[in-house]
Amino acid sequence: MRIDGKEVPVVNMLFTAEELKCLEQAKDKPIVYDEDSPETTPERAARFRRVKPSKAAANGQ
Repeated sequence: MRIDGKEVPVVNMLFTAEELKCLEQAKDKPIVYDEDSPETTPERAARFRRVKPSKAAANGQ
């Protein structure tokens, strides 16, 4: 399918053309960390625990 002259995969049809354009622009912007969304440190990552177990863990693998 073509939107605004670009070939867009069918999977992207869940988004409007305007939403796809916003996503394309957003991917080039830097990540901004703040109090509500701090950068993860190795120590914080080590303490991270899944809320829902992975399928492999649920199946005993």
